[in-house]
Amino acid sequence: MFLLHLSDVDEASWAQAFSEALAPYPVVRRGDSFDPADVRYIFVWKPEANAFDGLNNLKAVLSLGAGVDALLKHPNLPDAPIVRFVDEDLSQRMSDYVVAHVTMHHRQFTRFMADQKARRWDQYYPPAASETTVGIMGMGVLGQDAARRLKPLGFNLRSWSRSPKAQDGVEGFAGQAEFDDFLSGTDILVNLLPLTPETTGILNRSTFSKLRRDRLAGGPVIINAARGGHQKEADIAAALRDGTLGAASLDVFETEPLPQDSPLWDIENCYITPHIAAISNEQSGVRYFAKVLTEHEAGKALPNVVDRTRGY
Repeated sequence: MFLLHLSDVDEASWAQAFSEALAPYPVVRRGDSFDPADVRYIFVWKPEANAFDGLNNLKAVLSLGAGVDALLKHPNLPDAPIVRFVDEDLSQRMSDYVVAHVTMHHRQFTRFMADQKARRWDQYYPPAASETTVGIMGMGVLGQDAARRLKPLGFNLRSWSRSPKAQDGVEGFAGQAEFDDFLSGTDILVNLLPLTPETTGILNRSTFSKLRRDRLAGGPVIINAARGGHQKEADIAAALRDGTLGAASLDVFETEPLPQDSPLWDIENCYITPHIAAISNEQSGVRYFAKVLTEHEAGKALPNVVDRTRGY
């Protein structure tokens, strides 16, 4: 039996789609009448405290989100393999967001918007893409795809990750010992890291102060499309105001929705989007997880299983 436990999304629509894709495999929702002992797979998003009660025969927990940091904190998470969502559509959407914001900041959108408001004709010429370095933190599926899509635009690319990752056209850095060197040559910092105890709060004043400052007018830029727990928003606000950062694009926040009294709302060089960089598409999600289930039932190994010791 396949159980859906989804919060903040249209669970009924997902259930209908899974019922059609998996027929005749039984699909149930919260509130339906079923024996928890019969559930072999549970598909979750923001599971409630009782989500796993009585599910003693699980073969796998299937996570709608690509990130599983919140799921791993669930107090009653069962000891079953966790499969995260890895999909071309999800990667494309994230890369679309990253490319849009990288190019916006490279072409000095903040500067020219200020000039427009002041009716000021100032023909400042931004540096060429080949003179600008984008540093990507996190070289998993999403980070690698973003790098592939940025490369044809001519940017210098570098990456930083927990362990060494080799990708053509990307200068790689790894581990804490190489973090400062990575930052020192970065003009636009893109965060696509998983959220772990080691990466919590990594977007802070110390990090910002180590970015390269002699390339982009106004200062270096950060783009965070990963998790709100990566950033210290008080540090971001202060850095944007005092010139340590030239601009920031933030899709995620420490508290969501972003509180009305957050100072970030009123900072003109802070670009806020409401956690929409890479939505999990229902059609591709059903296709992916239906395949995971049917292949696992046929004896194949589960793909993209989370390493709980690493947190991703």
